[in-house]
Amino acid sequence: MSEERPAALDYTGRAVDCDDCPANRPSVRCRVGYACAQDRYAPRIYRFFDWNRDTADDWLGHPYFEVRAIAAVFANVFRLSALMQDPDETVRTMVATRLPARLLTGLVADPHREVRIRVAQRLPPSAVRLLRHDPDYLVRVWVARRIPSAGLAEMVDDPEPQVRLEAARRLQGRALRRLLRDRDLGVRRAVAERAPPGLLTELATDPAWEVRWEVARRATASLAVQLTTDEEDAVCAAAAERLAELARPTPTVSP
Repeated sequence: MSEERPAALDYTGRAVDCDDCPANRPSVRCRVGYACAQDRYAPRIYRFFDWNRDTADDWLGHPYFEVRAIAAVFANVFRLSALMQDPDETVRTMVATRLPARLLTGLVADPHREVRIRVAQRLPPSAVRLLRHDPDYLVRVWVARRIPSAGLAEMVDDPEPQVRLEAARRLQGRALRRLLRDRDLGVRRAVAERAPPGLLTELATDPAWEVRWEVARRATASLAVQLTTDEEDAVCAAAAERLAELARPTPTVSP
């Protein structure tokens, strides 16, 4: 049995009127109930513009936000700046997806988080620090993922653990020291996964066994011996496995 399709209604709830439609001309391909710019059903709107990509610019001022948002997918990119202040966040998010990077700074203070997240994903790394104090933590997560290494130090004191975790995954060497005593277990564990030997020693007494387990897996021989007497069995086992790994001879490569 075929699935019943939604009725062909426009965004006001009235039946689609082909006679009064701007798309009703020989050069435009459409089909009521399947591919129609006047329909309120987004997949049908998308099909219309997919079939008639060269008409998208003509619909950017339509009163229905779905039409404007989907038209923005296909419209000339140089027409999109006119929609940067659109009243609907769905439209502005699509604009942020396609707008030339040099214009994205005009959206860094957008009131909707989804728009700012898209901006953080697309801004050049040198400009993404403009969002480092954004009120939404997911925006700041993207900043921590993309900001140049020199700017990562600005993110280690962020109040959100997920932001600090992204910093821990990117900071190098001794720069990780600032996160050794982070209040979040996940952050400290990420530090233990990447810290150089000197910092591993400091993490060997971490109150969380999960952190000490990560240390044991990467420890030097002397530190691994120390951890074989840890109060947590899983840490002792990881330390013993690490000692066995270090004891194995290094394979030689024939010339």
